[in-house]
Amino acid sequence: MPHFRSSDGTQIFYTGSGSDQVGPPVLLHHGFGASGEIDWRETTMVAALTAAGRRVITLDARGHGHSDKPHDPARYGESRMADDVGNLLDVLAVPQVDLAGYSMGAVVSLITAAREPRVRRLVVGGIGAGAVELGGVDTRALAPGRLAEAMLIEDPSRLTDPIAVAFRAFAEATGADRLALAAVATGMQHDRLPLSAVTVPTLVLAGRDDPLARRPETLANALPDASVRLVDGDHGQVLRSPDFIDALVSFLAVGT
Repeated sequence: MPHFRSSDGTQIFYTGSGSDQVGPPVLLHHGFGASGEIDWRETTMVAALTAAGRRVITLDARGHGHSDKPHDPARYGESRMADDVGNLLDVLAVPQVDLAGYSMGAVVSLITAAREPRVRRLVVGGIGAGAVELGGVDTRALAPGRLAEAMLIEDPSRLTDPIAVAFRAFAEATGADRLALAAVATGMQHDRLPLSAVTVPTLVLAGRDDPLARRPETLANALPDASVRLVDGDHGQVLRSPDFIDALVSFLAVGT
């Protein structure tokens, strides 16, 4: 399985599919507790992009999937994950890439696009006003402390927050390393995001019923060149929505 060592020595797993028939490669970054396989292959997004002639790269963020899973919160944070994306672009040696991220991965993608001149177009899904007002995923819907607790608690029946319950059930269903995910949650982004530096064309893509992506137009308005697309579904549903898939594929096809 293809891996590379990031700048701090963490081993990061990635995969590639398709070929560069149309446009630059597409790099997909998944959300909290998921992986490239879960968020992008099982949802048929990779298949849709490769059918459109695109080469697609997915990675497993540190703490997830087949990548290293340290239990120290200091090894995490979306800024550090953005460093991993930049390191992967160096490994791939591509001059340009289209980038899409979901939820946690959307925050990583915004940070990457603010730093990285190799990003051509950007899609951020599963986030909204929280990225502007709180610096990341909307912690008003689920505080990082409650998310970490959901990963660590011995008896999940004691959890009362429905979003925390859903994330814990998801972690158990996928066999995730819950200690690593608790560290990821503890190390999550809180600083103001450099949104004014994200100058590439951007699509903010959100579910109408997603509590973690309220008021996506607030995020789009804070970006220099962004539009909004709403699709039916909540945070866990929209990745499998044909409308979500079509919107992402169509937006990244512009200019190819």
